[in-house]
Amino acid sequence: MFRLQARLSSLCQSARTQLPDVARGHNHYGFKLPPGIACSSTQAQSQTKPDEKIRKLMVANRGEIAIRVFRACTEMNITTVAIYSEQDMMHMHRQKADESYLIGKGLPPVAAYLNIPEIIHVAKENGVDAIHPGYGFLSERDDFAQQVIDAGIKFIGPSPEVVRKMGDKVEARQAAIAAGVQVVPGTDGPVSSIEEARYFCEQYGLPVIFKAAYGGGGRGMRIVRSMEEVDENFRRATSEAEAAFGNGALFLEKFIERPRHIEVQILGDRGGNVVHLYERDCSVQRRHQKVVEIAPAPKLPLDIRDKMTADAVKLAQCVGYENAGTVEFLLDPSGQYYFIEVNARLQVEHTVTEEVTGIDLVQSQIKIAEGRLLPEMGLSQEDIELHGCAIQCRMTTEDPARGFQPDTGRIEVFRSGEGMGIRLDSALGFAGAIISPYYDSLLVKVIAKARDHPSAAAKMLRTLKEFRIRGVKTNIPFLLNVLQHEQFLSGVVDTYFIDENPQLFKFFPTQNRAQKLLYYLAQVMVNGPQTPLATDLQPSEVEPTVPQLPYVPAPPKGWRDILVKEGPEAFAKKVREHKGLLLMDTTFRDAHQSLLATRVRTFDLKRISPFVTQRFNNLYSLENWGGATFDVAMRFLHECPWERLEELRKLIPNVPFQMLLRGANAVGYTNYPDNVVYKFCDMAVKSGMDIFRIFDSLNYLPNIIVGMDAVGKAGGVIEAAISYTGDVSDPSKTKYNLDYYVDLSTELVKAGTHILSIKDMAGVLKPKAAKMLVGALRDKFPDIPIHVHTHDTACAGVASMLAAAEAGADVVDVAVDSMSGLTSQPSMGAVVAALEGTNLETGIQLSDVSDYSAYWEQTRNLYAPFECCKTLKSGNSDVYINEIPGGQYTNLQFQAFSLGLADQFEEVKKKYAEANQLLGNIPKVTPSSKVVGDMAQFMVQNKLTKEMVEDRAEELSFPASVIEYFQGYLGVPPGGYPEPLRTKILKGQPSLEGRPGEALPPVDFDKLRDDLREKHGRDVKEHDVISAALYPKVTDEFLEFRDKYGPVDTLGTRIFFVGPKVAQEMEVQIERGKTLSIKTLACGDLNKNGEREMFFELNGQLRSVKVKDEEAAKELHFHPKALKGVRGSVGAPMPGEVVDIKVKEGDKVEKGQPVLVLSAMKMEMVVTAPASGTVKSIAVEKKMKLEGDDLLMDIECD
Repeated sequence: MFRLQARLSSLCQSARTQLPDVARGHNHYGFKLPPGIACSSTQAQSQTKPDEKIRKLMVANRGEIAIRVFRACTEMNITTVAIYSEQDMMHMHRQKADESYLIGKGLPPVAAYLNIPEIIHVAKENGVDAIHPGYGFLSERDDFAQQVIDAGIKFIGPSPEVVRKMGDKVEARQAAIAAGVQVVPGTDGPVSSIEEARYFCEQYGLPVIFKAAYGGGGRGMRIVRSMEEVDENFRRATSEAEAAFGNGALFLEKFIERPRHIEVQILGDRGGNVVHLYERDCSVQRRHQKVVEIAPAPKLPLDIRDKMTADAVKLAQCVGYENAGTVEFLLDPSGQYYFIEVNARLQVEHTVTEEVTGIDLVQSQIKIAEGRLLPEMGLSQEDIELHGCAIQCRMTTEDPARGFQPDTGRIEVFRSGEGMGIRLDSALGFAGAIISPYYDSLLVKVIAKARDHPSAAAKMLRTLKEFRIRGVKTNIPFLLNVLQHEQFLSGVVDTYFIDENPQLFKFFPTQNRAQKLLYYLAQVMVNGPQTPLATDLQPSEVEPTVPQLPYVPAPPKGWRDILVKEGPEAFAKKVREHKGLLLMDTTFRDAHQSLLATRVRTFDLKRISPFVTQRFNNLYSLENWGGATFDVAMRFLHECPWERLEELRKLIPNVPFQMLLRGANAVGYTNYPDNVVYKFCDMAVKSGMDIFRIFDSLNYLPNIIVGMDAVGKAGGVIEAAISYTGDVSDPSKTKYNLDYYVDLSTELVKAGTHILSIKDMAGVLKPKAAKMLVGALRDKFPDIPIHVHTHDTACAGVASMLAAAEAGADVVDVAVDSMSGLTSQPSMGAVVAALEGTNLETGIQLSDVSDYSAYWEQTRNLYAPFECCKTLKSGNSDVYINEIPGGQYTNLQFQAFSLGLADQFEEVKKKYAEANQLLGNIPKVTPSSKVVGDMAQFMVQNKLTKEMVEDRAEELSFPASVIEYFQGYLGVPPGGYPEPLRTKILKGQPSLEGRPGEALPPVDFDKLRDDLREKHGRDVKEHDVISAALYPKVTDEFLEFRDKYGPVDTLGTRIFFVGPKVAQEMEVQIERGKTLSIKTLACGDLNKNGEREMFFELNGQLRSVKVKDEEAAKELHFHPKALKGVRGSVGAPMPGEVVDIKVKEGDKVEKGQPVLVLSAMKMEMVVTAPASGTVKSIAVEKKMKLEGDDLLMDIECD
C-alpha cells in the first residue's frame, strides 16, 4: 500500500512538471484539497502577502514528527518534501511526503540528518521555500537556521539569534534574569573541562546536574551526588551531548529536589504578540527523559499557573520570541518555581496542548512563518481556552524488564488501540517495520483526551491494553503500571515518582502465545522435529475420534470421593471390603512408557479424560504420573508435568490418581536430600495426586521408608511396594523366596503402609507364583489391601492377574486393549470379560472398554516414531531368563540401535542376564535396571564374558552407573555386594555407608527460587523450583524452550512432532474460549543472514516469522552469543556500537566494575562486570556493531 502511495505521488509530481500552469488551473505544487476543506479560508489567505505564502515545505527530520508536519501541510495545500538517510530507505516518513530525497550517503546514520550543506542544497535544487526542523537533530542549531535564511528559504521557528540565545542555557538564564524571572543557581557559561565542573560542585555544593548546553531531551544529562562521580559523569554527558547535538559543551546548575516539571507552551509573531497555550506537566520522567505528559497540569493552583504563564510570556517578549516554543520551570514542594530553559522548537509533547486547546501548533508555526499575526489567526489570549484533559504516553521500543534497554528488529505483529478520544502519532506503527539501533526508540505517541484527568487515564489504560506488538519489546507494561498507580491517578507527581516506586517495575510478562507458536511451527518446518524421533515411521494424519458422551451436570461418584471424604485409612479399609476385583488403568502412564517410550502427550490424555470420568468412575485408580514421565515431559515433550497433573485432575475429579515414587529417589535417577522428597510429595498431593506406589530399586528398606513418611505427611495414600524378581514357585531359586518377600512386606506394614503392592516390573510373576505369593501375603495380612502390578512381556499376564485375584488380591493393573500386551500390562478387556458373571466381577462394561480402546488404537498411530512394534513383533518368554523390565525392554532395544548393536540385540539380552549375576542378582527396576542394562551393552561392545569381567575388572573402564552402584549411591542390594568384584571395580574409590540421601545437605529452596528467577524471570512457579531440585539442567532447558516457543502442548500431536505442510489449516485452542486459526502459506528463500521467512495466516491476518536455517547457517559466520546462565559470559545488553573498551585480556576486575561502553539510539550504556575475576577473552573491538546478547567478553570468575 505504501509503495503504491509513493508511486502515485511520483506520478502526480511528474504530471505537474509536464502540464502547463494554465492546464493545472493554479500555480501550486502538491495535493489540492477540495474547496472549503483547506484549513486557511480565502479571507485569511488574502491577508498574507503572495510572496510570503509557503507552497513547498521540507522537514529536515525523520519519523513521526516529519509525518506530523506533512499532515498539517496537506491540510494547508502545501507540497511536502522529505529527506532520508540510507538507513531510512524503507521508513514511512519518506513515503508520506510528496517528494523525498536521499541525503548523507556514506555518512553515519545520525550524521546524515546533521549535514546542513546537503540539506540546504537539496532544498534549493527542488524549489523548497520553507524548512521545518521538527525536534532533535538540527532543531535548536542557530547556525542551521541562519544558513536556511541565507539561502532564501523560510525557517519554521524562531530567528537564528533567538535560537542561539535560548539554545545557550547560559544566555537563556541571563535573559530570564533580565526579564525578572527567577532562575536556578548555575554556571555563567558553558563548562568545557572537568576542573571547572569540580570547582562549581565545590562552590555550590551537591547535588548538581550536568546538562547539554545545546540540546535537551535528557541527552547529556547527569545528576552528581558525590565528588567521586564528577569525572566519569562529565565524560559520559559530554560524549552523549556531542553525539546527539554535535557539541559536547555542558551547563551546570544546582539540582532542585522533588520538583514538578511544568512547561508553558507559547506562540509569538513578528509583531511582538505573544500568547501562552497554558501548561503541561512532564514530571513523569526516567533518566530525565519524559515518559508521560499531561495537559493541563493536574491540581496546579490557579495563582501559580497565572504567575508561571505570565513569566513565560514576559520572557518571550523580552527576547523578541517568534513562532512556537516552550518555557520550562521546576516547581518545588513549597510552591516556588524556577525557570530552567526555553526549548526554541516544537516539543514532542505538543500534542496534548493541541488536544486541550483545539489549536494546531504546526499550522500555527507555518502561518507565523508566512508573516501572519496572532490576532489575524484568532489567537488572542482571551480566545484561548482549556477543554478537558489530555495525556500523552511515549511508547518506545525499550524493554523495561531489562533496565529499558533499546530493542531492535522487525515488528512481526502490530495491532493498535483505538476509539473515542484517542490519537496516535507514529511512523513505524505497522507489521514489518524495522526498528534500527541508529535512532530514537520512540515508536508511537499515544494521546488520550477526556473530560478530566482520571477519565483520560482510564481511556489511555484501555487503549494500551488493546495494543499487540510482537517482534520487539516495548515499554507498554511499564506504562500500564504508571497509569494504574494511585499517586499518578491523584494527579500530583514529582520527578522522583518513578525512582521511588519500584513496584512500577514489577511486570506481568506478556504471553505472546500465538507468535511463539508460529515460531515453533516455522522452526520445525525449516529445521525438522524438535523432539528426536526414534524410528523412521511417521505419525498418522488421522485425528483420533473421541467417543460421544451425553451431557451430565456432575460426574458420577467414584473411589476418589471416598478418599477425599474419609481419608487414606478409611479408603484402604473400603478397598479391602470391596467384593469384586478392582482395576488400576495404566494406559495414562506405564502402558505408553513400555510401548511408546513415554512419549504420549497431555494433549491426547486430556481429550479422552471426560470419557474416563463418566465410564470408568469405578476404577481403583488411574496411573498417570511419576516415574519416567516426569523428566520426559520436560525433556522431550516440552510440557510441564505438574501442569499435566493439575489439568487431568480438573477433568477427572472422581477417580484416584496413582503415581510411581522411587522412594528416596523421588522421580529421579539418583538420591536426593530428604527435604526434596518431602517437598515433592507435598506439592504432588496439592496438585492432585492421591496414591503413591513407593518402591526402591534394590528393595532397600531405609529408602522406601523415607518415601512412605514423606507421602504420609503430605496426606497421600501410602502404597509400599516389593519389587519382585526371581521365581517363588521354583524351589531351586532360594535368594528371593516366599520368606524374603513376606519378611520385607512385614517391615512395610510395620512402617505404616495403607496398601501393599507387588511390583513385577519384568513380568516374571508366573500364575503359580502369583497364587503362592499373594496367598502367603493374604494369610499374613488379612486386613491390608493387596495390589499387583505386572508386565505382559511373556503373554502370561492375564493368567497371572486372574490367579492373583483368586488368591486374594484386591487390585490388579491392566491397560486398555489397544495399549496392552507385549511389554505393557495385561489387557483390560480380557480381564473384564474373564470375570464377568463371577464373584470377582469388575463392574466395568466391556462395550466401554471397546470404545476406550478404539480411541487409543487411533492415537497410538500418532506416536509411530516411538512404536516398540518397529522392533518388537510379539511376546517373548525369554524374559523369564533375562528378567528385563517391560519399561526398559524397548528403550534398551532403541539404545542398542543407536550404539550400532541392532543386529546383536539377542546377545544384549543374554548379557543382561549375565550382568545381573555379576552385580549380585539384584531386583531390576529404575534405576538399578539401568545399571544392569549399561553393563550388558558394555559387555557386548567390548566382547566380554562374565568370566572376563571378573578377571579383568581392575583394568576395565566401566560405565559411570556401574561404578556408582558399587559405591553405594543406590543403597545396599539384597545380600550385599559381590566380592572381590566390587573392590576391583572401585580401585580404591570411596564408597558410601548407609542410606545415601541421609548425608546430603538440604536444598535451599529460597536460593534455588531466586536463581531460577534471575535466569528465567519472575514467572517462575513453585513447582518449577521443585523440578529444578530434581532435574536442574532439564528444568532450565524446558523453561527456556517454553519462553521461546510458547504453549506447544496445545498443538495437535502430529503437528507437534513433524510440523504442518504448506497450505495446511489447523485450529489451536490455547485456552478455553480462545482458539487460533492457523494456515501455513509459504517458505521463503534463504537470506544473507542464513534465515528463511515463513508465512502464515493467523485468524485471517498475514503473519511471518524468520527462522535461522541451521544447516545452511553452518556455511555462514556469525558473532557468538553470550551463554545464558553463565555469569562470566558477558553479553551485549542491547544492540549498538562499541564506544569504549575499558579492560584488556588478563586484567583483574571487580563485580560492578565498568568494562565496556555501548551506544545505541543516541544513548550510552556502561556494561559492568557481573562477577569478580579475570578477563579471559574479549570478543569485540571499538566501533563494532552488535546485536543484543552478542558476546562481549568472557570473565573467569573467582
